Amino acid sequence: MRNNLAHVFAIGVLLLVSLSSTGAVSDTELDRKLQKAHAAGELAGLHGVLIVHKGDVIAESYFEGNDERWGTPLPNAEHSETTLHDLRSVTKSVVGLLYGIALDEGIVPPVDAPLIAQFPQYADLAGDPQRDRIQVQHALSMRMGTEWNEDLPYTDPRNSEIAMEYAPDRYRFVLDRPMVADPGEEWRYSGGATAIIAKLIADGAAMPIDRYARQKLFEPLGIEKFEWVRGRGGVPSAASGLRLTLPDLVKIGQLILDDGVHDGRRIVSREWLRESFKPRAELNELRYGYQWWLASWGDPPSWVAGFGNGGQRLTVQPEHDLIIAVFAGNYNRPDAWKLSVKIIEEYLVPQLRANPGK
Repeated sequence: MRNNLAHVFAIGVLLLVSLSSTGAVSDTELDRKLQKAHAAGELAGLHGVLIVHKGDVIAESYFEGNDERWGTPLPNAEHSETTLHDLRSVTKSVVGLLYGIALDEGIVPPVDAPLIAQFPQYADLAGDPQRDRIQVQHALSMRMGTEWNEDLPYTDPRNSEIAMEYAPDRYRFVLDRPMVADPGEEWRYSGGATAIIAKLIADGAAMPIDRYARQKLFEPLGIEKFEWVRGRGGVPSAASGLRLTLPDLVKIGQLILDDGVHDGRRIVSREWLRESFKPRAELNELRYGYQWWLASWGDPPSWVAGFGNGGQRLTVQPEHDLIIAVFAGNYNRPDAWKLSVKIIEEYLVPQLRANPGK
């Protein structure tokens, strides 16, 4: 789901510098401050915070509150370290990792391969010189040059992601959108591009993307409990359907910090992570790589992140050995980004400044 660009910029800057609580798993000074603030109504919609700094958990707290499962209401949900929660568009970043794993296995095309040619079932779409220039990398970086609009509310059937869900053939729907720019020229936020990337993985692996993720990413990381919500036609939603626990989301962040290695085993190649975090689109306040948001400064970027509708966050800042993961229930609210900014600005940054050696 699309995110307000301002919140990404705000979080990058800050990293430089009535619901009832279900309690804190850890008992740190930062946990106690978050618990107090939530009880005072200052962190409305917050479901969970897990922050790891230099390998130490400096906050892990969970809170009750209304939630959703891919749009289906879950009223008065109790959240804990074992509760599955929507990632929404953080799902896209996981798909980006999976493409790198599949690429290392040789089961998906290289990033410079022509995209339309990978779908012979849509041979009628070939032959347009402009469309034929779309490459896999343009889908990975959301620069396909095709029409796509997720600025409309996700309750509006004209929203391109919703229209894709209701199309008779979701992949044809994505690939035959009118061309509005040369491939690689313009960036457009597109859940359809992610769906195409997931289709390439599923076809290459001869299994749905959720099964591939279980075998190649989740099980190696020790992630046993997950759900990947399926849309119409029984297809796992590559753009927004993954549900994980907060500690398991942090395992993905730790994998990035550890350069693709977990417990002595390489899961994702170092080369793929570097390619993923190279800026492919300059977006004023931020940059975009292969399914990952990037800080607007630094080479490599000062931070990389996945962001999701409602306030879902996974931010990894290698320079400071820092992982921030947030779950929240402020779905479809344009100001949902403010919650994570508040946590970082008013609670995390002062804590790190007060304890610079930790």
